[in-house]
Amino acid sequence: MHLLLDTHSFLWWLSGDDALSPAARTAIADEQNRIFVSAASAWEISTKHRIGKLPGVAAIVSDLDQVIANQGFVGLPISVRHAQVAGCLPAPHRDPFDRMLIAQAIVENLVFVSNERPFDAFGVTRLW
Repeated sequence: MHLLLDTHSFLWWLSGDDALSPAARTAIADEQNRIFVSAASAWEISTKHRIGKLPGVAAIVSDLDQVIANQGFVGLPISVRHAQVAGCLPAPHRDPFDRMLIAQAIVENLVFVSNERPFDAFGVTRLW
């Protein structure tokens, strides 16, 4: 299975947070699954850290590429197609990070690991 981690799923995985569901934890830990972390998540983590909303990520924010690689995950770049689909997603969801992650899951046919039920309305396959 190919999984795309929502930003909170990635952070909860790294911190060992119990907020990550057992099903998500099992799927991420399964070495047969390929796990992707979007450039949008790196952008979101860095932005939120800079403005003081994620003070606990200081240890990882300076080298997210390496943190992703150390977990055995794959960084997912943002393409023009991803941006086009994100921009064309129907309202009302306005968060640009979420819109990009949804678009990437759709375009790349990835299972989206997220606790966000409203994302189901966009037609993503969501694991939680």
